[in-house]
Amino acid sequence: MRDERPDRPQAHPSSLIPHPSNRVKSLFKRLKSKNRTGLIAYITCGDPDAETTIGIARALIDAGADALELGVPFSDPIADGPVIQAAAQRALQRGTTTRDVLAIARAVREKSDAPLIAFSYLNPIMRYGIERFADEASAAGFDSLLLTDLPPESSKDFRSTLHARNLGLVSLLAPTSSEQRIAAIDRASDGFVYYVSTTGVTGVRSELDPALVARLDEIRASIRKPLAVGFGVSKHEHYEALRGHCDAVVVGSAIVRAIGEGGREGAAQRAANVVRGIL
Repeated sequence: MRDERPDRPQAHPSSLIPHPSNRVKSLFKRLKSKNRTGLIAYITCGDPDAETTIGIARALIDAGADALELGVPFSDPIADGPVIQAAAQRALQRGTTTRDVLAIARAVREKSDAPLIAFSYLNPIMRYGIERFADEASAAGFDSLLLTDLPPESSKDFRSTLHARNLGLVSLLAPTSSEQRIAAIDRASDGFVYYVSTTGVTGVRSELDPALVARLDEIRASIRKPLAVGFGVSKHEHYEALRGHCDAVVVGSAIVRAIGEGGREGAAQRAANVVRGIL
Protein backbone atom coordinates (compact mmCIF):
# COMPACT_ATOMS: atom_id res chain seq x y z
CA MET A 1 0.00 0.00 0.00
CA ARG A 2 1.29 3.48 -0.74
CA ASP A 3 1.36 6.71 1.31
CA GLU A 4 2.22 4.93 4.59
CA ARG A 5 5.06 5.84 6.93
CA PRO A 6 6.36 4.26 10.14
CA ASP A 7 5.27 5.67 13.47
CA ARG A 8 5.11 4.56 17.07
CA PRO A 9 2.35 5.14 19.62
CA GLN A 10 3.09 7.69 22.28
CA ALA A 11 1.63 7.35 25.74
CA HIS A 12 -0.59 10.12 27.06
CA PRO A 13 -0.96 10.95 30.74
CA SER A 14 -3.97 9.00 31.98
CA SER A 15 -5.53 12.15 33.39
CA LEU A 16 -5.70 13.58 29.87
CA ILE A 17 -7.32 10.56 28.22
CA PRO A 18 -11.05 11.12 27.69
CA HIS A 19 -13.22 8.06 27.96
CA PRO A 20 -14.45 7.15 24.47
CA SER A 21 -18.00 8.36 24.13
CA ASN A 22 -19.24 7.57 20.67
CA ARG A 23 -21.99 6.18 18.54
CA VAL A 24 -21.01 2.58 19.28
CA LYS A 25 -21.88 2.87 22.95
CA SER A 26 -25.10 4.71 22.13
CA LEU A 27 -26.09 1.99 19.67
CA PHE A 28 -25.80 -0.80 22.21
CA LYS A 29 -27.78 1.21 24.74
CA ARG A 30 -30.57 1.60 22.18
CA LEU A 31 -30.50 -2.09 21.31
CA LYS A 32 -30.76 -3.01 24.98
CA SER A 33 -33.64 -0.62 25.56
CA LYS A 34 -35.52 -2.18 22.63
CA ASN A 35 -34.53 -5.75 23.58
CA ARG A 36 -33.20 -6.21 20.06
CA THR A 37 -30.16 -7.99 18.67
CA GLY A 38 -28.34 -5.69 16.26
CA LEU A 39 -26.56 -6.42 13.00
CA ILE A 40 -23.09 -5.13 12.15
CA ALA A 41 -22.16 -5.41 8.47
CA TYR A 42 -18.60 -5.83 7.22
CA ILE A 43 -17.34 -4.80 3.77
CA THR A 44 -13.86 -4.64 2.24
CA CYS A 45 -13.20 -1.07 1.15
CA GLY A 46 -12.22 -0.70 -2.48
CA ASP A 47 -14.03 -3.83 -3.67
CA PRO A 48 -15.09 -3.44 -6.40
CA ASP A 49 -13.90 0.21 -6.19
CA ALA A 50 -14.01 3.11 -3.73
CA GLU A 51 -17.01 4.88 -5.24
CA THR A 52 -19.10 1.71 -5.32
CA THR A 53 -18.06 0.92 -1.74
CA ILE A 54 -19.66 4.18 -0.61
CA GLY A 55 -22.93 3.21 -2.29
CA ILE A 56 -22.77 -0.29 -0.80
CA ALA A 57 -22.23 1.11 2.69
CA ARG A 58 -25.19 3.43 2.41
CA ALA A 59 -27.38 0.64 1.02
CA LEU A 60 -26.46 -1.65 3.93
CA ILE A 61 -27.54 1.00 6.42
CA ASP A 62 -30.79 1.56 4.54
CA ALA A 63 -31.38 -2.23 4.59
CA GLY A 64 -31.19 -2.35 8.38
CA ALA A 65 -27.52 -2.68 9.35
CA ASP A 66 -27.00 -0.95 12.68
CA ALA A 67 -23.26 -0.35 12.24
CA LEU A 68 -20.57 -0.90 9.62
CA GLU A 69 -17.12 -2.42 9.74
CA LEU A 70 -15.07 -0.88 6.95
CA GLY A 71 -12.24 -3.26 6.15
CA VAL A 72 -8.78 -1.93 5.33
CA PRO A 73 -7.50 -4.24 2.55
CA PHE A 74 -4.30 -6.05 3.49
CA SER A 75 -2.10 -8.45 1.54
CA ASP A 76 -1.84 -11.07 4.31
CA PRO A 77 -5.23 -11.30 6.07
CA ILE A 78 -4.51 -14.43 8.10
CA ALA A 79 -7.79 -14.37 10.04
CA ASP A 80 -9.91 -14.20 6.89
CA GLY A 81 -11.18 -16.98 4.69
CA PRO A 82 -11.04 -17.13 0.88
CA VAL A 83 -14.01 -14.82 0.26
CA ILE A 84 -12.59 -11.83 2.13
CA GLN A 85 -9.03 -12.65 1.06
CA ALA A 86 -10.12 -12.43 -2.57
CA ALA A 87 -11.93 -9.15 -1.93
CA ALA A 88 -8.80 -7.69 -0.32
CA GLN A 89 -6.70 -8.74 -3.28
CA ARG A 90 -9.15 -7.15 -5.72
CA ALA A 91 -9.11 -3.93 -3.71
CA LEU A 92 -5.31 -3.85 -3.53
CA GLN A 93 -5.01 -4.53 -7.25
CA ARG A 94 -7.13 -1.44 -7.78
CA GLY A 95 -4.65 0.52 -5.68
CA THR A 96 -6.86 1.00 -2.63
CA THR A 97 -4.97 2.66 0.23
CA THR A 98 -5.64 3.45 3.85
CA ARG A 99 -6.24 7.02 2.76
CA ASP A 100 -9.00 5.75 0.45
CA VAL A 101 -10.63 3.94 3.38
CA LEU A 102 -10.68 7.19 5.33
CA ALA A 103 -12.24 8.98 2.36
CA ILE A 104 -14.93 6.28 2.12
CA ALA A 105 -15.74 6.70 5.81
CA ARG A 106 -15.97 10.45 5.39
CA ALA A 107 -18.43 10.09 2.53
CA VAL A 108 -20.58 7.61 4.46
CA ARG A 109 -20.55 9.83 7.54
CA GLU A 110 -21.86 12.77 5.49
CA LYS A 111 -25.12 10.86 4.95
CA SER A 112 -25.42 8.68 8.06
CA ASP A 113 -24.98 8.71 11.81
CA ALA A 114 -24.48 4.93 12.01
CA PRO A 115 -21.41 3.75 13.94
CA LEU A 116 -18.36 3.17 11.76
CA ILE A 117 -15.65 0.74 12.82
CA ALA A 118 -12.32 0.51 10.98
CA PHE A 119 -11.43 -3.18 10.66
CA SER A 120 -7.74 -3.77 10.09
CA TYR A 121 -4.63 -5.74 10.79
CA LEU A 122 -1.88 -3.97 12.68
CA ASN A 123 0.56 -3.70 9.77
CA PRO A 124 -1.37 -1.19 7.59
CA ILE A 125 -1.98 1.07 10.59
CA MET A 126 1.66 0.97 11.68
CA ARG A 127 2.79 1.77 8.15
CA TYR A 128 0.38 4.66 7.88
CA GLY A 129 1.41 5.99 11.29
CA ILE A 130 -0.63 5.34 14.41
CA GLU A 131 -1.10 8.94 15.46
CA ARG A 132 -1.67 10.04 11.89
CA PHE A 133 -4.30 7.33 11.43
CA ALA A 134 -6.01 8.19 14.72
CA ASP A 135 -6.17 11.89 13.82
CA GLU A 136 -7.55 11.26 10.36
CA ALA A 137 -9.91 8.46 11.38
CA SER A 138 -11.49 10.66 14.01
CA ALA A 139 -11.85 13.52 11.52
CA ALA A 140 -13.37 11.14 8.96
CA GLY A 141 -16.12 10.06 11.35
CA PHE A 142 -14.89 6.68 12.54
CA ASP A 143 -15.89 5.66 16.05
CA SER A 144 -13.66 2.67 16.72
CA LEU A 145 -10.79 0.61 15.41
CA LEU A 146 -10.84 -3.19 15.47
CA LEU A 147 -7.41 -4.78 15.13
CA THR A 148 -7.49 -8.53 14.60
CA ASP A 149 -3.88 -9.15 15.62
CA LEU A 150 -3.23 -6.76 18.52
CA PRO A 151 -3.31 -8.67 21.83
CA PRO A 152 -4.74 -6.78 24.81
CA GLU A 153 -1.41 -7.10 26.64
CA SER A 154 0.19 -4.91 23.96
CA SER A 155 -2.65 -2.45 23.44
CA LYS A 156 -2.17 0.06 26.27
CA ASP A 157 -0.26 2.77 24.41
CA PHE A 158 -2.23 2.16 21.22
CA ARG A 159 -5.50 2.49 23.10
CA SER A 160 -4.32 5.68 24.78
CA THR A 161 -3.55 7.20 21.39
CA LEU A 162 -7.06 6.35 20.18
CA HIS A 163 -8.76 7.55 23.35
CA ALA A 164 -7.05 10.92 23.04
CA ARG A 165 -8.93 11.28 19.73
CA ASN A 166 -12.20 9.97 21.20
CA LEU A 167 -11.86 6.66 19.33
CA GLY A 168 -12.42 3.24 20.85
CA LEU A 169 -10.45 0.01 20.39
CA VAL A 170 -12.42 -3.21 19.89
CA SER A 171 -10.82 -6.56 20.81
CA LEU A 172 -11.51 -10.09 19.59
CA LEU A 173 -12.38 -12.93 21.94
CA ALA A 174 -11.61 -16.49 20.84
CA PRO A 175 -13.65 -19.63 21.69
CA THR A 176 -10.62 -21.05 23.49
CA SER A 177 -10.20 -18.05 25.81
CA SER A 178 -9.74 -18.73 29.52
CA GLU A 179 -11.68 -16.90 32.22
CA GLN A 180 -8.64 -14.70 32.84
CA ARG A 181 -8.37 -13.92 29.14
CA ILE A 182 -12.06 -13.09 28.89
CA ALA A 183 -11.73 -10.64 31.78
CA ALA A 184 -8.65 -9.02 30.23
CA ILE A 185 -10.34 -8.53 26.87
CA ASP A 186 -13.47 -7.18 28.52
CA ARG A 187 -11.31 -4.54 30.22
CA ALA A 188 -9.33 -3.73 27.07
CA SER A 189 -12.24 -3.48 24.63
CA ASP A 190 -14.24 -0.29 24.11
CA GLY A 191 -17.92 -0.30 23.24
CA PHE A 192 -18.28 -4.05 22.84
CA VAL A 193 -16.39 -7.34 22.73
CA TYR A 194 -16.24 -9.19 19.42
CA TYR A 195 -16.60 -12.95 19.95
CA VAL A 196 -15.26 -15.21 17.21
CA SER A 197 -17.86 -17.96 16.90
CA THR A 198 -15.44 -20.69 15.86
CA THR A 199 -11.77 -21.46 15.58
CA GLY A 200 -10.34 -20.87 12.14
CA VAL A 201 -10.93 -18.14 9.60
CA THR A 202 -13.93 -16.11 8.47
CA GLY A 203 -16.35 -17.60 5.98
CA VAL A 204 -19.95 -18.49 5.20
CA ARG A 205 -21.07 -21.60 7.11
CA SER A 206 -24.24 -23.62 6.71
CA GLU A 207 -24.52 -24.43 10.41
CA LEU A 208 -23.38 -22.75 13.60
CA ASP A 209 -21.46 -24.60 16.29
CA PRO A 210 -24.09 -26.43 18.41
CA ALA A 211 -22.30 -25.29 21.57
CA LEU A 212 -22.21 -21.62 20.53
CA VAL A 213 -25.39 -20.45 22.26
CA ALA A 214 -24.42 -21.96 25.61
CA ARG A 215 -20.94 -20.46 25.31
CA LEU A 216 -22.37 -17.04 24.52
CA ASP A 217 -24.61 -17.20 27.58
CA GLU A 218 -21.61 -18.07 29.76
CA ILE A 219 -19.46 -15.27 28.40
CA ARG A 220 -22.23 -12.70 28.46
CA ALA A 221 -22.79 -13.40 32.14
CA SER A 222 -19.13 -12.79 32.92
CA ILE A 223 -18.40 -9.55 31.04
CA ARG A 224 -19.59 -5.98 31.43
CA LYS A 225 -19.40 -4.91 27.78
CA PRO A 226 -21.98 -5.78 25.12
CA LEU A 227 -21.17 -8.91 23.12
CA ALA A 228 -21.17 -9.21 19.34
CA VAL A 229 -20.59 -12.52 17.56
CA GLY A 230 -19.19 -13.03 14.08
CA PHE A 231 -17.45 -15.53 11.77
CA GLY A 232 -19.98 -17.68 9.95
CA VAL A 233 -23.22 -15.79 10.57
CA SER A 234 -24.80 -15.76 7.14
CA LYS A 235 -28.55 -16.42 7.15
CA HIS A 236 -31.80 -15.71 8.94
CA GLU A 237 -31.77 -19.01 10.82
CA HIS A 238 -28.42 -18.06 12.35
CA TYR A 239 -29.76 -14.68 13.43
CA GLU A 240 -32.82 -16.27 15.01
CA ALA A 241 -30.70 -18.85 16.85
CA LEU A 242 -28.44 -16.14 18.28
CA ARG A 243 -31.10 -13.53 18.97
CA GLY A 244 -31.24 -12.82 22.68
CA HIS A 245 -27.94 -14.60 23.36
CA CYS A 246 -25.75 -11.73 22.15
CA ASP A 247 -26.15 -8.01 21.63
CA ALA A 248 -25.32 -8.04 17.91
CA VAL A 249 -24.26 -10.35 15.11
CA VAL A 250 -21.54 -9.48 12.61
CA VAL A 251 -22.10 -10.45 8.98
CA GLY A 252 -19.14 -10.25 6.62
CA SER A 253 -18.39 -13.06 4.19
CA ALA A 254 -22.00 -13.44 3.03
CA ILE A 255 -22.10 -9.75 2.10
CA VAL A 256 -18.64 -9.71 0.53
CA ARG A 257 -19.47 -12.85 -1.47
CA ALA A 258 -22.64 -11.23 -2.83
CA ILE A 259 -20.69 -8.14 -3.84
CA GLY A 260 -18.14 -10.28 -5.67
CA GLU A 261 -20.73 -12.34 -7.55
CA GLY A 262 -21.29 -9.61 -10.10
CA GLY A 263 -19.88 -6.33 -11.35
CA ARG A 264 -20.29 -2.84 -9.96
CA GLU A 265 -23.80 -2.65 -11.34
CA GLY A 266 -26.15 -4.01 -8.70
CA ALA A 267 -23.45 -4.57 -6.05
CA ALA A 268 -25.16 -2.34 -3.51
CA GLN A 269 -28.49 -4.06 -4.04
CA ARG A 270 -26.98 -7.53 -3.73
CA ALA A 271 -25.29 -6.56 -0.47
CA ALA A 272 -28.47 -4.99 0.90
CA ASN A 273 -30.45 -8.12 0.04
CA VAL A 274 -28.16 -10.20 2.25
CA VAL A 275 -28.91 -7.99 5.24
CA ARG A 276 -32.65 -7.99 4.53
CA GLY A 277 -32.58 -11.76 4.23
CA ILE A 278 -30.88 -12.20 7.60
CA LEU A 279 -33.02 -9.81 9.63
